[in-house]
Amino acid sequence: MGKVLVLNASYEPLNITNWQRAVVLLLKGKAEQLEHNGKYIYAEVPLPTVIRLRHYVRVPYKEIPLTRRNILERDTHTCQYCGYTGGDLTLDHVIPRSRGGGDTWENMVAACVRCNVQKGNRTPKEANMPLRYPPRKPYSSLYFEVKKQLRSGTHQEWQKYVIGVTAPSS
Repeated sequence: MGKVLVLNASYEPLNITNWQRAVVLLLKGKAEQLEHNGKYIYAEVPLPTVIRLRHYVRVPYKEIPLTRRNILERDTHTCQYCGYTGGDLTLDHVIPRSRGGGDTWENMVAACVRCNVQKGNRTPKEANMPLRYPPRKPYSSLYFEVKKQLRSGTHQEWQKYVIGVTAPSS
């Protein structure tokens, strides 16, 4: 039936669970329903898509690793210069390493081989190749899962609860 976004009492995204677990949390009074999809489990029990816990749960901060896979996923496997999508993408340093640019979320983007070679050892401005989206670090470990749900066209209501994730433009 579906996945449910679980928010902390502070409205901070905690995790994604299945609808059965979400309904149990609602029935036990441990959570409240914020969104539903219009489908019903029983006549008077709507199927939740977003719930919020009634009591705050302390969760340790978990750093999102800076990996090739995560950068490609953040950039939706799309060249950030020309918009090409395909399998042969590379990683490009916005400010080249030879000019002091480091390996950070804010300095690395997905790029096709052609754009990476064309940009070379220059900044996007010097190469007259503006970025489609400014690169930034994902705010939450849920970033990739929520982005995948938004891309598939499901759970658009999650967007207002997760910072830094936007639905794809049509």
